[in-house]
Amino acid sequence: MERVAEIRKLTGGRYLVILESGRKFPLYRKELNDCGIVEDSELSDAVLERIFDEILPGRARLRVMHLLEKMDRTEFQIREKLRQSGYPEEIIDDAVDYVKNFHYINDLRYAQNYLETHAAAKSLRQMEQDLYEKGISKDLVAQAVSEMEAPDEEAQIRELLRKKNYTPGQNDRKMQQKIYAFLMRRGYEASVISRVMKLEEWQ
Repeated sequence: MERVAEIRKLTGGRYLVILESGRKFPLYRKELNDCGIVEDSELSDAVLERIFDEILPGRARLRVMHLLEKMDRTEFQIREKLRQSGYPEEIIDDAVDYVKNFHYINDLRYAQNYLETHAAAKSLRQMEQDLYEKGISKDLVAQAVSEMEAPDEEAQIRELLRKKNYTPGQNDRKMQQKIYAFLMRRGYEASVISRVMKLEEWQ
């Protein structure tokens, strides 16, 4: 038995049920009514079993499938989406394991596709940082990078300099420093930036 400490309204017709033990889970109004859940009520083991073994796992799996229909996502991104929806960790684990069994989530594949898609416009360092922020491990990022053709970062820098109307030898020092800082923020190596900016004939 567990006591309901609070029922908090969420978006989309959902309610977050908070138990005195600290456990939390989202239910719809009909499910609250079917389970007889109101604040300060006692939930029997049978009701809790129904919620955690039947209602939540099925819905969380469908939620993940719906998310993946729209776009490919990393495991980290999927977990964060489910946490934001109020699902407890054991339900999140179940949903992630379910789609993994069908290979719907594959962080290495995601990293490989990301690198292939953005290699023409982003520095290698920036792409690596983007992937880390998406929750992909350094080992998987390193593996994906080892399998790709290295991007031509000098060509990328030249293109960015053209867009900035940069002309070697014709920009004042303040403008050079500003462009240099811009390229550093884009993840390019300092030595490569300096080399390309000093070239007299690259346009």
